[in-house]
Formats: sequence, structure tokens, C-alpha cells
Amino acid sequence: MSNSWENMVLVGKVSRSHGNKGQVIVNPETDFPERRFGVGQTMFVNRDDAVKPLTVTSVRFQRGRPILGLMGMTTMSDAEALAGFELRIPVEFLETLPQGMFYRHDLIGCAVWTVEGTDVGTVADVEGSLEGGRLVVRNEVEEGGRDVLIPLVEAICVQID
Repeated sequence: MSNSWENMVLVGKVSRSHGNKGQVIVNPETDFPERRFGVGQTMFVNRDDAVKPLTVTSVRFQRGRPILGLMGMTTMSDAEALAGFELRIPVEFLETLPQGMFYRHDLIGCAVWTVEGTDVGTVADVEGSLEGGRLVVRNEVEEGGRDVLIPLVEAICVQID
């Protein structure tokens, strides 16, 4: 298992504390929030340049966001200290996806070409949800090139390799 922060995958960001018992509200960055944030799941946080594990002890969802209880976090102060931090997991923790589906981190850095062979740029980010995602493509070909937003739909992204 790789515990290097740079080699881990973002699964959520702590939004803020919730209540007075050390719970946090998370903005999920995963297509599988019910499984990823289940009781017993372990995620990692980078605090003070040290990667530390956080194990989920309780979870409930409110408006699509998980409210997590985390092992060792028992006070509002504990939870407030996590606000703004990223939650990541090692790549080995990821599930195998069905044919034709991709993790966001697998798309970042990919070259984008038109079907005619024109270089559009490189995927810098993937925004949105599974139902309404789009590629943010950095156009480095043209001088003063701008980012290009491309809907991540089969009719437009006809081949992903």
C-alpha cells in the first residue's frame, strides 16, 4: 500500500464540523459515497506534513453529503481542526470500474484530439458529477490559448484510451 500523499486519490473534502461530538460534514469527490464513507472505511489526511489515517465510526447522509464520526475525534474542536482538509485513499483501495467508466484521476493528463487529429490540449481537471461531468482541457497549442470545457458524454468523447 502506498502511503505517499501524492500517490493517493481524493475522495472528499471536509467542509466543517457538525454538532458537538466531533462529527464532520464532507463534500464527496467520489461516485460511490455510500461505500467509500461506510463505517470501518479508512481515509487519510495530510496534517503537519504527516499522512494520518482516519477510520469512520459512524455515518449518515444529509442532502447527499456524508456526516462522519471519525475514530479519535470526539469534540467540536477536533472536528473544526479538520475543516478544509482533503480526504484521500491509496489507489489500491479503489474498486474496479465497469468497461467504459474511468476514475477522474485517470483522465487528468490525457491528451485530447479531435477525430480529424487536431491537438486540442491536455485534460487539466474533470468537473461536475457522473451525470454531468466535463473535461477541463488546457489549450497549450495556441498562443494565449484558453481552457476548453468539453462535456464528458459518449457522443462527444468518442474514444478514451
